[in-house]
Amino acid sequence: MAEDMTLMWGSGSPPCWKVMIALEEKNLQGYNHKLLSFEEMEHKSQEVLDVNPRGQLPAFKHGNNIVNESYAACMYLESQFQSQGNKLTPDSPAEQALMYQRMFEGLTFFQKIVDVIYYNWKVPEAERHDSAVERNREALTTEVKLWEGYLEKLGAGSCLAGKSFSMADVVVFPSVAYLFRFGLSAERYPQLAEYYALLKDRPSIKASWPPHWLENPQAQDTLKDI
Repeated sequence: MAEDMTLMWGSGSPPCWKVMIALEEKNLQGYNHKLLSFEEMEHKSQEVLDVNPRGQLPAFKHGNNIVNESYAACMYLESQFQSQGNKLTPDSPAEQALMYQRMFEGLTFFQKIVDVIYYNWKVPEAERHDSAVERNREALTTEVKLWEGYLEKLGAGSCLAGKSFSMADVVVFPSVAYLFRFGLSAERYPQLAEYYALLKDRPSIKASWPPHWLENPQAQDTLKDI
């Protein structure tokens, strides 16, 4: 099964990491994969464009089926391999509802992280404004406090949809890891820090940990004041 799968990915990309966590959780090790460099613009190569016309990573193919959007790829893997590996969708309607809610809130969460960390990279110098930087940081602060509250409400030792690891954790954990890599204060956000500590050594997450993060665990302190 895994031999029919090909993943082109970039180290440290949360969308790529989500798919890799899902593959590990479903015991689909042994898939074909190719690590590409964003810095060298390899994601715009013809090889990638043949699978993902947007020139983005991940680029994922299973047989003749192409699923490039990271959420879609994760949900596809859970659907196609329900009886294999770990079950990532709770049976309980309440937990399933919470899982889907947190999954899709995760899109907003990640976008607000990107708006702060990559502002100077995304916005041409002539178009940058201090007011926009401040507005983005305030929006991220509000968002991070929201997730801190979600975890506090669930109680110690919880994942995002309850006590069991679910698809919500597959798709949101990389965003949480990003926060701490860029200097988020564990003292200011103890619930998020506990969640990060709870999951960072989970086998699927450890096996797919971005290789360049191992070489350089702390990127910057961009988020230390969030």
